[in-house]
Amino acid sequence: MLGLGSIAKKVFGTTNDRKVKAARPLVEKINALEPEFEKLSDEGLKAKTEELAKRAMGGEDLDNILPEAFANCREAAKRALGLRAFDVQLIGGIFLHQGNIAEMKTGEGKTLVATFPAYLNALTGRGVHVVTVNDYLAKRDAEWMGKVYGMLGLKTGVIYPQQPEAEKKEAYAADITYATNNELGFDYLRDNMKSELGQMNQRGHYFAIVDEVDSILVDEARTPLIISGPSQDRSQLYVAIDKLIPEISDEHFDLDEKSRNVSFTDDGNEFLENRLREAELLPEGQSLYDPESTTIVHHVNQGLRAHKLFTRDKDYIVRDGNVVLIDEFTGRMMTGRRLSDGLHQAIEAKEGVAIQPENVTLASVTFQNYFRLYEKLGGMTGTAMTEADEFMEIYGLGVVEVPTNRPIARVDQNDLVYRTAREKFDGVVEEIKEAHKKGQPILVGTTSIEKSEFLSGLLEKEGIPHNVLNARQHEQEAKIVADAGKPGAVTIATNMAGRGTDIQLGGNVELQVLEAIAADPELDPEEVRSRIEAEHAEDKKKVIEAGGLFVLATERHESRRIDNQLRGRSGRQGDPGRSVFFLSLEDDLMRIFGSDRLDKVLSSLGMKDGEAIEHAWVNKSLERAQTKVEARNFDIRKQLLKFDDVMNEQRKVIFGQRREIMEAEDVSEITRDMRHQVIDDLVSIHMPEKSYADQWDTDGLQQAIRDQLGIDLPIAEWAAEEGVDDNDIRERLEEASDKKMTEKADTFGSDVMRNIEKQILLQTIDAKWREHLLTLEHLRSVVGFRGYAQRDPLNEYKTESFQLFGGLLDSLRNEVTLKLAQIRPMTEEEQKAMLQQVMEQQRRANPALATAGGAAAAAPASAGTTPTEGAAEGFDENDPTTWGNPGRNDLCPCGSGKKFKHCHGKF
Repeated sequence: MLGLGSIAKKVFGTTNDRKVKAARPLVEKINALEPEFEKLSDEGLKAKTEELAKRAMGGEDLDNILPEAFANCREAAKRALGLRAFDVQLIGGIFLHQGNIAEMKTGEGKTLVATFPAYLNALTGRGVHVVTVNDYLAKRDAEWMGKVYGMLGLKTGVIYPQQPEAEKKEAYAADITYATNNELGFDYLRDNMKSELGQMNQRGHYFAIVDEVDSILVDEARTPLIISGPSQDRSQLYVAIDKLIPEISDEHFDLDEKSRNVSFTDDGNEFLENRLREAELLPEGQSLYDPESTTIVHHVNQGLRAHKLFTRDKDYIVRDGNVVLIDEFTGRMMTGRRLSDGLHQAIEAKEGVAIQPENVTLASVTFQNYFRLYEKLGGMTGTAMTEADEFMEIYGLGVVEVPTNRPIARVDQNDLVYRTAREKFDGVVEEIKEAHKKGQPILVGTTSIEKSEFLSGLLEKEGIPHNVLNARQHEQEAKIVADAGKPGAVTIATNMAGRGTDIQLGGNVELQVLEAIAADPELDPEEVRSRIEAEHAEDKKKVIEAGGLFVLATERHESRRIDNQLRGRSGRQGDPGRSVFFLSLEDDLMRIFGSDRLDKVLSSLGMKDGEAIEHAWVNKSLERAQTKVEARNFDIRKQLLKFDDVMNEQRKVIFGQRREIMEAEDVSEITRDMRHQVIDDLVSIHMPEKSYADQWDTDGLQQAIRDQLGIDLPIAEWAAEEGVDDNDIRERLEEASDKKMTEKADTFGSDVMRNIEKQILLQTIDAKWREHLLTLEHLRSVVGFRGYAQRDPLNEYKTESFQLFGGLLDSLRNEVTLKLAQIRPMTEEEQKAMLQQVMEQQRRANPALATAGGAAAAAPASAGTTPTEGAAEGFDENDPTTWGNPGRNDLCPCGSGKKFKHCHGKF
């Protein structure tokens, strides 16, 4: 009997049906335009692009332009690739343009679908990013679909690892840019570490189309992208803390050997706080529980772990002055392996050996927060419905199921459940032998590389030829997948998501033609193609008679979506096929599901060895188990994201501030406001509000102003004047500091001073942000313990990270003001000394030039105008106005061969 929901769906249709139905009139408009666009010449297609781009840039709504743009793009694809897009492909393109995920089954031509919304949105001139899962697919799709865009008069770019900067900049400047999610994320981080606007590659985040969107935005979103580098030398801190640890007695800490965990007791914390103050590692008035103490607490905890949990010659040995870890299972040395989070450094301090620097996070971002930068996002995959809630909640993306071009003819059998893994694999081998005998191609899915190699060994014993799909070589992978549809082919694959190459029944004609011509370039391409097409038609007929592609999975994944990806490889474009999952009670998911109960059921049925149970309720139970696991994984990702969202708000502020500074011609107003704020703070400290003049600490303020601003002022005399209050003092200090900076600017030259201010601002922001990221990492590692005190770790993290960020901004103001106060032009002696150093370095680098270099060096040094013969014309060592306006990374105009920032631009 049908439920009310099912009856309503039959009458009104599902939400998905209504969305697809709403797109049909647009498709009809596009189809109606086809005869008109067929008449256009190749130049006519390009002229149409120019006309549409003019309208789009003029502010016309893209939805109005859509029918003409899609018709133009379809015609270009027909001419460039010989492919005419089906109506369902146009529907997929419409949904992508609207900012949805188009769920389209394998073999429905998603690569071509992306060209329609990419072309339409590129007409705005703002750049479109098409995101792929690996570098091979990025290059392949850019080259393949680039023919379509080229015919339309648009430029295509591709981003790949270790790409030259000039080429990368050009690729991002293209109308449509293909890249992997990793490269886009890393380039975003790298751009926000640059010191000049012209060095940035990405020109904004307007519209991205993500291929295999579930793989990129769900599976890979668990791991953030991190750019790291060596941190500043903290060896003194480790040594200082290490001296305190032996003073700690047994009542100061709790040791749990079973979980290998150690923590300080309340008495321990009190004892530590006093000792750290005495050692001047903890400032007076600051408690271990304050947010500012996070880093010191982290290092003290690591020092305790190093002493109480790690034993020399058991957990590690000291060899040649290095701490080398020992593998607890094999007893072998693990050379090159290091413990993270400063623990290895704490052991090095304990053993009195040289302390190696830690690696520190310079910049990081999660994929969730990177892709949420885009104004509009679209995605394509064969399997997204199971994660529809996550896509909507995190990215605001709807999921629309696009109907297949032809009805699906694949037969999906119920799962077969065996009692043991041995019986299951015996059954798998028998099934493969049977299908192989009748010439049916088989795709075998496994959940790990070990299991695929184990199954490969079983098939070798039976003498069955097969291929094992190895994800290490993308090009070879494409060939294996292309051949997987040949009669009798057996292919073992670990994970079939995002392969980018269809399994076509009878094999892939295009790849076979390319291979044959590559093997013998003298062959006539037309003859080769007709011969291969004839062979393919025969092979395809055999495969269809044998039942099409047979997908045999040896285990269920935690995620049903990945199972569906594997299953979807069979039955493309209405082809016949079948799929079945072989399971055992020893599989990971079956153990989670609770196989004891199922084991009893199977025993009561009197099952013999090698027999399998096949029933729809087993499928339903497994589906429920997978739903629970997926929900748990979603909660983990959501929790991680909540923590990253806190940092993301701060990241946006810092990156936004950096960009503003780089875009500004003159940042003197920013530095002046910072300087005035520093003065305001110092006056507030030494002349508290509502206090009397005899309570003011004028000597302290005078010293602070001298230290911070480099000016000596008679503050005590000012304070003694009749009717002078703290505001008068403030104004006089601001006036004196502004005058000092104006004089400094006159000495350096206005342009040079503006450049110095800009670089000091950027360098200080970067240094402070790196320290802040490290402190936040340490805070994340300890904040979880607050849960034991009935306090929400997330709220604690939000509160403390906000306080730390406020501290970052305060210290940023102080440091920028101090650095600007300290800079001064180099004296003649310093210039000569630096020049001598440059020449010495050149001589060491090229001894053959020693005599000539020595002679050549004498003249410029004594003349005091040009340090080397290669100096720019008119360059005067003592007159910065003759230096021009070189970028920080340009060669110094003095001709030393060094970058400007390391030579005359050094401050």
